[in-house]
Amino acid sequence: MIRPMIHKRRADSRGRTRTEWLDSLHTFSFGEYYDPSHMSFGALRVINDDRVAPAGGFPTHGHADMEILSYVISGALEHRDSLGTGSVIRPGDVQRMSAGTGVRHSEFNSSASEPVHFLQIWIIPARRGLPPSYEQKSFAAADRSGRLKLVAAPDGAEGSVTVHQDVRLHAGTFNPGESATLELAPGRNAWVQVASGAVDLNGARYTAGDGAAVVDEKSVTVAGRPNEPAGEVLIFELA
Repeated sequence: MIRPMIHKRRADSRGRTRTEWLDSLHTFSFGEYYDPSHMSFGALRVINDDRVAPAGGFPTHGHADMEILSYVISGALEHRDSLGTGSVIRPGDVQRMSAGTGVRHSEFNSSASEPVHFLQIWIIPARRGLPPSYEQKSFAAADRSGRLKLVAAPDGAEGSVTVHQDVRLHAGTFNPGESATLELAPGRNAWVQVASGAVDLNGARYTAGDGAAVVDEKSVTVAGRPNEPAGEVLIFELA
């Protein structure tokens, strides 16, 4: 029997890739960073904490059979792909690209003077060979303030983007005195990622870049911390 636990993944324990224009921190093994103890968490395969310098970016490259989410923390990210999509992703936006049978895309910092900070998230789809598709939705700051707003789900519930896997992604920002609890049904676990600021997670302090595997717990409670910056949090609920 699995014992209930919350396993903290400290921000400073992550892998790192640095180039002239990119500073990327890897929660799970990615590229040249390999850690057999941190390969994935269920269907959640990648969380890259990316900072891209002004005018820098990822040139056109290909993906297949992966659900790719982008969540911008600050700045603006410009996206173009072989589906004919062109968009700019800003804080509050969630972008979902289903690579499926194959798609090519590029991502660039749309500013010549300001960096962009975003989370690049990969989720293994429930099945291979899906037709490629793209979706982007904006979630108002007020809808994410002091609560956990559903922003991605397999059925697109509550106006969320549709992800082709049994994963529900919640996003929230918590000031001191604010809190929210996510109940976890039997057989459901969670990964918590702090995007910015600081929060308490089930009573323990977490800061920007920290993550946590929540296994066999009944619930997850996130709360803002007194005298600390508001905490922005993503919670992935999955089998």
